[in-house]
Amino acid sequence: MKTKLKLLAGTTALVLASLAQAQAESMTVVSFGGAYGAAQKEHMIDPFVAETGNEILFEDYSGGIAEIKAQVEAGNVQWDVVDIETIDLERACSEGLLEVIPQDILPAGDDGVAAAEDFVPEAIASECGVGVIVWSIIFAYNGAAEGDKPATIADFFDTEKFPGKRALRKRPQVNLEWALIADGVAPADVYSVLATEEGQARAFAKLDTIKNDIVWFDSWSQAPQLLNDGGASMVQSANGRIFSAIKEDGKPFEIVWDSHVYDLDVWAVVAGSEKKDTAFEFISYATGSKPLAGMADVAYGPTRKSSTPYVDASVNEDLPTAHLDQGLKADGIFWADFGETLGERFNEWMLK
Repeated sequence: MKTKLKLLAGTTALVLASLAQAQAESMTVVSFGGAYGAAQKEHMIDPFVAETGNEILFEDYSGGIAEIKAQVEAGNVQWDVVDIETIDLERACSEGLLEVIPQDILPAGDDGVAAAEDFVPEAIASECGVGVIVWSIIFAYNGAAEGDKPATIADFFDTEKFPGKRALRKRPQVNLEWALIADGVAPADVYSVLATEEGQARAFAKLDTIKNDIVWFDSWSQAPQLLNDGGASMVQSANGRIFSAIKEDGKPFEIVWDSHVYDLDVWAVVAGSEKKDTAFEFISYATGSKPLAGMADVAYGPTRKSSTPYVDASVNEDLPTAHLDQGLKADGIFWADFGETLGERFNEWMLK
């Protein structure tokens, strides 16, 4: 009898294991790699895999919507969940490239506050994404270099007083905003000016003044590398990349917060994903209070108020939220309206 019971128990365990394996799914999650991706893996990906048994293929990309659009239009969707900047979100959502995410999948905060009140409003403003971080695009320089130290976005464009290469991400977003601010446009007026033909011409004319000194890059992971190896004397960067280089690698880099452009990143689901339900399950887990707090490891602010108790207070001054008065909020609606035409104009300008 004991032998039969042992056999039955063993068989039951095998059946349950087989059922769990059958129910587990494999899906692809795409983000930006580097220290940022490592923090997501530690605080979101790995714990979700451990808890659910689902498998996740975690891949890197350079941002934008081109790859998402190509997959959806070809009917060959390879990605399931993608980390997308809200400066691109409105356009991707309006073009039907992303699934609508039901907000009732979002759990209450660890303090019991409902998700609708716990998230910062911008984090759940779109039906196609749920906010992961508040982050910013800043510029940085090597503090160990001799000479004057830049302190403003105007200094970034002043190659006479501050000679050397400038490294910029190869896209119009932020570059055009910075060009107008450096040319004297008040941050509050940037998008109204950039919406005009005259304003666009003015922005490209300002970029012309440093065009010969620009080093272009595609991925945020390249920014600290260019600063470290001397490929550029100033680099545009996601703030967390420079923070990580300073804190983790001991680099003598300095962040300039003047005219930083801050924004959110969200988790979104690519339209047509065959793993949509599992994707929603992942987003529900990854946007909980504690997983979101983990992104402060790389100086990105959480999008839930209930995450605050989990964040080390010593990091607060390194978060974009401590410098909002010096920055400009990226306008996703503007870029949804003008992204395609300005993207084409930017590519033509680069080829001149």
